[in-house]
Amino acid sequence: MSSWTDAHCHLQDEFFDDAPDARVQVEATLQRALEAGVDRLVVVGTGAKSSAEALDLTDLSGDVQIYATVGLHPHDAKDYLAPVEELARAGHDRLVGIGECGLDYFYEHSPRTEQRQAFSAQIALALELDLALVVHARDAFDDLFELFASEGVPPRTVIHCFTGTPGEAESCLEIGCDISISGIVTFKNADLLREAAKLVPLDRLHVETDSPFLAPVPYRGRKNEPSYVAVVGEYVAALRGEDPEALRAATSANSARLFNLPAR
Repeated sequence: MSSWTDAHCHLQDEFFDDAPDARVQVEATLQRALEAGVDRLVVVGTGAKSSAEALDLTDLSGDVQIYATVGLHPHDAKDYLAPVEELARAGHDRLVGIGECGLDYFYEHSPRTEQRQAFSAQIALALELDLALVVHARDAFDDLFELFASEGVPPRTVIHCFTGTPGEAESCLEIGCDISISGIVTFKNADLLREAAKLVPLDRLHVETDSPFLAPVPYRGRKNEPSYVAVVGEYVAALRGEDPEALRAATSANSARLFNLPAR
């Protein structure tokens, strides 16, 4: 039997808090993940600090293997990108991607011009270093496609926590992006996302938690964690009318390909 892969989480948010028992909490989180059939996590950076923490967290790899990305989130695009670039260029045996980066015009915490500049730079970095690109896109697909047309699409690119329409999903697939589905798919008002999730080819699909955010039903309102990727995956399998084991094997293989993970 295959195991689940959580293709996108922010476990460093728990590990690097100020609680004196943070390491104990994370080890317990990893144990719950293992008990839920999850044996691989990709911990995603959103700035210089969280990216460094994600890399450090890979030292806890054991029965659950931990990999990391480094990136600058569009919310913080006005921040200095150079420290993230330095982390990426320094190399690390468990560095597997650039991101989370992209465009967010819903919150617009950073000016759109600075978001586009930071995203373009990170596309170039992923292409240069031959790393996966992890993309955040919210209410910004027109500009996203325009930037990909001008800057190129790295061969291994995923739209994480996809929340667009079926048409936007088809456009992402057409330009070569994979699509990752989070616990939002279980939310009552997510009908368009459910339709989009049905049309993603099985060999282009990933599942994630985006923990500690966006816990799936029936855990909505609680802190999310990687063990819940099994809940997301089983829901998506039922939605698509597929065998959960087949979806588990396929999504884990897809994430291994996307992030160039070693064979189990």
